[in-house]
Formats: sequence, C-alpha cells, structure tokens
Amino acid sequence: MMMTLRALAALLSYPSEDLKANAGQLRDAFAREQMLTNGGRRRLERLLARFERDELLDLQATYSELFDRSRSLSLHLFEHVHGDSRERGQAMIDLARQYMDSGFLLEAKELPDFIPVFLEYASCLPMQEAREMLGQPAHVFAALAERLDKRGSDYAGLFHSLVALADTKPDAAAIAQIDENTPKEDPATIDEEWEEAPVSFMSSGAHEMGGPTGVVAKIRASNRPVDRETGQ
Repeated sequence: MMMTLRALAALLSYPSEDLKANAGQLRDAFAREQMLTNGGRRRLERLLARFERDELLDLQATYSELFDRSRSLSLHLFEHVHGDSRERGQAMIDLARQYMDSGFLLEAKELPDFIPVFLEYASCLPMQEAREMLGQPAHVFAALAERLDKRGSDYAGLFHSLVALADTKPDAAAIAQIDENTPKEDPATIDEEWEEAPVSFMSSGAHEMGGPTGVVAKIRASNRPVDRETGQ
C-alpha cells in the first residue's frame, strides 16, 4: 500500500513538470501493488491521461479552480471537520504531535491536515494501521468524492480510491455534519484573499496550501526514514 498512497499523494499535489514527466511511474505503482480494483485504476487512468496530455498551465488552472477557489473542496481535512471553530487549531497540534511521535517530521511549509501530507504519513505505517488511519477521515474523502463527481472532475476517482483503501463504510451522519462544518462559498471573500496573496512565479516550490509539490517531493521513493516498520 505504501507506493499506492504516495502515488495518490503525488497526484493530489499541485501540478508540476515533475509530475507530468512521471505520470507513467504513478500508473506503474498502482499496477504493481494491485491495491486498487480494476475499476478504481480505470478512474485514475482518466486523471493520469490528462496529466500526460494537457498543458501544464491548464492543469494548474484546473487544480486552483477546484482546490484553491472552492472551500467546499479544501484539501485541509480539519476545514471540513471543524470548520472555522477554535477546535481546528488544537486538532492540528494533536495531529502534528502524532506525526512526530512516529518519527515523521514535517517540512517547513507542510501543514499536518493537508491531505497529501496525511497520505504520505499513512504510507509509512503498517498496512492495517494505514487502513485505520485512512478510515478516520473516510467521511471527508466520501464527501469530496461526491462533490467532485457533481462537477464532473477526474479528481473524484482519487477520493473514491481513498474510501476503498480505508475499507470502511463512511458514516452518513458524519458526512451530513461535514456539510454543516464546511464554510459557505463566498466568491467575494475568495477574490479578496487572492488579491492580498503575494504572487509567486516559482514552478517548483511548495504550494501555498501546504506541502511540497512534485513526484520527487511527494513520493520520496521510500527514502524518508521512520521509526515504524513499513507495511507493504
């Protein structure tokens, strides 16, 4: 499961030249580990094909339109779980401490609840623990899959895959609670945030949402040392 989770984390990172160039390696990782069903891999194939086919600027624009400009599709777990409540800050501290206790150290701009970072951490755990870790926010993954399905986005398949890997049925009441916790869309506020944000033309740094970009940064090819025995 390790490389499958790291490949999913890479696909969910901000599109880069590195990711485009290595989309085939992600496909190979899914095929080699066989953790996803044939149907799940076919769904991901649509996204992989777009990375190989589309221009980088188009891929980046699509990503930003989905995940930067829509709070209902935020890639931060606790925005869906806690919304704007004060519990969100403590939850971030607790999750970061859990990472540290397992020997998983965050980089400077990584936020613990950023989903690609969360997936990379889960990839370092033995398989059963990884499934249990994925199961905790499975209702968030299910909600995101449904919202992306409604938009006709190929990214939906990625979240359907995460629900399948968690091997648990998301709680319907928890999904309903997410709808209440997720901040309402406010285009005016989002536009203000964009106007205030500094413009960066760096193509290989960390994305503003937290966490590094690119296959090398996201998959790390099993080179990150951890204090846990890695599940295969």
